[in-house]
Amino acid sequence: MTVSLAHLRRCSVAVDLGASRTRVYLKHQGLVVDEPSVAAVNAHSGALIAVGSLAEKMTGRTPEHIRVVRPIQAGMVVDIEMAQRMLRHLLGGQLRKAWRRKPMLRAAVCTPNGSGPLAQRAAVETMYGLGSRRVELVDSVIAAAIGCGLPVEEPEATMIMLAGAGTTQIAVMSMGSIVAAETIAVGGDAIDHAVVQHLRNTHELVLPSQSVRPLHEILSAPGPIAPSAEVQGRDVASGIARTVRVDTEAVRQAIRMPMATLVDGIGQVLRRCPPDLVADLTDRGIMLAGGSALLPGLDMMLRQATGMPVTIADRPDVCAVRGLGAMMEGHPVPMPLDPLSV
Repeated sequence: MTVSLAHLRRCSVAVDLGASRTRVYLKHQGLVVDEPSVAAVNAHSGALIAVGSLAEKMTGRTPEHIRVVRPIQAGMVVDIEMAQRMLRHLLGGQLRKAWRRKPMLRAAVCTPNGSGPLAQRAAVETMYGLGSRRVELVDSVIAAAIGCGLPVEEPEATMIMLAGAGTTQIAVMSMGSIVAAETIAVGGDAIDHAVVQHLRNTHELVLPSQSVRPLHEILSAPGPIAPSAEVQGRDVASGIARTVRVDTEAVRQAIRMPMATLVDGIGQVLRRCPPDLVADLTDRGIMLAGGSALLPGLDMMLRQATGMPVTIADRPDVCAVRGLGAMMEGHPVPMPLDPLSV
């Protein structure tokens, strides 16, 4: 961790390329971009029409000649050129000013744990296209743990679950390094898909993607949960819009199916850890971070399945980029591991 921090303190820009949202942190300025990772393109001319929140509103509502694309999937850049165009418009003049002050600008980018060389190369090429001359790659779980305020540099076990839109990363860390980690291809999008499939099979209703969020709000509301909720969608057979009353407990059961995969991932990580670290986690528990950490019932289900305390981080969606910013500012101080002299 010492070598990484020495390089990261020379960086001026930190970027978290998420499947759901893209976040950019500028040194001494803080978080300057927090927008959806979406772009709308004219299919005939190739012109970029909208990015960010405006492009996300166009999802499912565009004419045939306009395509809404997501150049980042599961935390990896799948379309380098489109990702560069999207970032260039999201940053606007802020990045150009930073580039003028430091022509040899260094950038730090979050990459998912266990990502292959092709995914890492795509992230590097994306930042090269924006004018960066050196790119430092940082593991997302380490950045998120620092952003949550976990003492990752101490010889104590810290466990974090970074729940994103496309994937969920689980890791146990000690002394600034990852002891055991697992990446699971289940995230917020898979849970939304489970809700959509449940309504299609049970009520023969096709649900727009934007209509899943009100159900999440109902299930995560404090106090007693309403026994049912009204949902609007399109009838499978007739194609006519109609409203149905959905049993919230049945929706919660549909959500539990993909969540069970996350519990299996926690077990796999703990089985690869030394017993002393697992004993530390009995009291300290699991820190939940990522944009999908606020999904209804996730913390309660993990608490019941593992028997360990589960804590949701403060602002879990921006923990990774805040951790990168903290490393650039030089806040984490690693333990000295120099050889002992006689």
